[in-house]
Amino acid sequence: MADAFNAPGVVEPFGVFSSAAWQPPGRVLHISGHVSQSATGETVGKGSMEAQTRQVLANIRDVLAHVGGTMADVVKVTVFVTDVAEISTIHDVRREFFDKPYPASTLVQVAQLIDPDWLIEIEAVAVVA
Repeated sequence: MADAFNAPGVVEPFGVFSSAAWQPPGRVLHISGHVSQSATGETVGKGSMEAQTRQVLANIRDVLAHVGGTMADVVKVTVFVTDVAEISTIHDVRREFFDKPYPASTLVQVAQLIDPDWLIEIEAVAVVA
């Protein structure tokens, strides 16, 4: 498996980057920021932080599944949101994907993501055994 890759079933990145990359190969997986896009590139959950958070985490889960990992392997997430007032909604959805002990996390409010319909972007680091 190459160090960097795009996982099938998840929208391919639009720019000069890969969906995820290993460091070292087969151990620590860096997952690029994912937004609320279906595999065909359509925005899912326009206007809904809950629906968008669920789609973003499902995309990250699918990247992990491609390499034999699970959400339990995630050790760190960085979350970019356009409205921190939605933090309780985000955390409610995160509980659907993560069990205790939860991964380390950073939350940053941004003025806007690349597409104004996107409300949240999450990048992750996972240790896949």
